[in-house]
Amino acid sequence: MTNTRNQSKVFGVGSAVVIAAVTLAACTGSGPSARKTSGAANSSSSQGPSDAQIRERSGPPVTFAPRGDKVLDKKKVILQSALGVDLTHNSVTMPLHKGEFNGKTVWYILTESSDFGLAHDLNVNFSPKLANMEIGCPVCVQDVTLTGASKNAFGEAVVHFQGAPDFSPNRKIVAGPASVGAFPPAKAQPGAVASRLYSPFIRLKGSSVVYNAPIIATGDGPFDLEHHTNTSDRVLSIKPPASPSVTRSGQSLPGSVEILLVQGREAGQKIFYLSTESSDPVAATIERATFIPALQHAPFLGGDDFLGAARERIFLFTNGQTGKGNPEAQGLNHVITDGHSTEDASLRNKPLIDALANQDGDTINVLGDFPSLADPRHANAYSPLWDAQIGEWTKKAISQKLNKRQDDENAILNLAAQHPDLLTGPLGAPYGAGDFVINCPTVAFTDKEPVIDQVAPVAHAQA
Repeated sequence: MTNTRNQSKVFGVGSAVVIAAVTLAACTGSGPSARKTSGAANSSSSQGPSDAQIRERSGPPVTFAPRGDKVLDKKKVILQSALGVDLTHNSVTMPLHKGEFNGKTVWYILTESSDFGLAHDLNVNFSPKLANMEIGCPVCVQDVTLTGASKNAFGEAVVHFQGAPDFSPNRKIVAGPASVGAFPPAKAQPGAVASRLYSPFIRLKGSSVVYNAPIIATGDGPFDLEHHTNTSDRVLSIKPPASPSVTRSGQSLPGSVEILLVQGREAGQKIFYLSTESSDPVAATIERATFIPALQHAPFLGGDDFLGAARERIFLFTNGQTGKGNPEAQGLNHVITDGHSTEDASLRNKPLIDALANQDGDTINVLGDFPSLADPRHANAYSPLWDAQIGEWTKKAISQKLNKRQDDENAILNLAAQHPDLLTGPLGAPYGAGDFVINCPTVAFTDKEPVIDQVAPVAHAQA
């Protein structure tokens, strides 16, 4: 869809490369030009097949949400492999893939690839920056192997990992004193911790392509969906695949997993993304993610769009406004105070689900780049590994109620450059990278597609 369109622009520089781009799009069976050509050859319609027809012919219909739940229009889902977004649960349902670590079953999702063609073949996000992940950080990429089942009629191979998360710790978070603010918390203990060789970024032996494949559960069940002792703290439901021995066709049936989403902003628009790992224990606790200190060395702090960078920027606020129903609420104080942050996430915890679904309790972080942006430079700068930019509102901004909700990267950078009396880094430090990363694959937009930043950057802003 939109991601393919923007990638085609990148390849379309020079006539020879234009031809290569069209050929590539046609071979992958995606992109507007490929669809139009296919439609002209096979249909009387000069417009070619619609997106709905393409989805219909690509696979059988999938039911992913309970009857009566409100679901997001599939056309607004950027991560095309997703089965769908349930707005009632504030969740996405993803295909579930089987892996193995030290003789134990693990379960993972697949969200990005560093290769254009393979990203489209697998219906995941294209992120060229993932190819840089190992620069200066060998442990940031996990080398894995594949084993196919004997007499496999049709089905995927099992991935053998070198590491995996331990989901058994109890996640704990205690808000900071009211006189100071809920953030930083008085106590933060992540609910999942990575083993020494675990990274969500994997590379198959014999290939140079890097994929984002976070492990979200371990074992063969039953799965703890209340306190998450063997699942990620964001897993709401899980359906393992059916083995060929129990299906009429003799083929394996794919499984699925429902995961709690995070609501954010990009270029002034509302978006959804996942949060699976962080290099900081406090961030991992707040995000309900796996703590993986090794990613702290991913290339590179403050790198953004420079040579060798694997990161992209995400903008967080420590002390934005709080309060349920407050349209200006945003940030870490807000999510701890209003987002039921001290509680376990589950479908039984309806107050928590409702608070997030109604945007009354999420951080509303702002992403730097997004796969659907019109400028190919920014569309292709997208990475799921986000370099946290921590903003702190000054006493002046708070007293004048200028600490309002932000929704655009350039607007934030302009504000920090032009008004350091209003927005700084933590404890009054210069505004910039906050020295930790979060693995947050983008999933969807909820209203209008993010296409372009709302304002132009001013001179000397970090844009």
